[in-house]
Amino acid sequence: QVQLTELGGGSVQAGGSLTLSCTGSGTGSQYDMAWFRQPPGEERELIAYIKRDGSSTEYRDSVKGRFTISKDSTKNTAFLQMNNLKPEDTAVYYCAARMWFEHDYMHWGQGTQVTVSS
Repeated sequence: QVQLTELGGGSVQAGGSLTLSCTGSGTGSQYDMAWFRQPPGEERELIAYIKRDGSSTEYRDSVKGRFTISKDSTKNTAFLQMNNLKPEDTAVYYCAARMWFEHDYMHWGQGTQVTVSS
């Protein structure tokens, strides 16, 4: 079982930046990590993914060029740098981990609120 602890989030004006971090237990090199978000009244969506060794990343189209996911495996921590934030980025953000032998994301952080005002 991987336990994930998120830090960051908060309120910012449109055009601003925030950084989220997610620290996992165990050995970070053993699991892929991702960031999801759930806007008010909507379903949770995957926005960024990074392979366990950091060799590959993927982004949802709506955040490409604005968000950057990175991973420090020595500290079992993933980061989500969010720049040029827009009101539509307002959501609860969750980090998730998937062990190398798991098909789905089985381990979740507690979630952190990001609010972007216009």
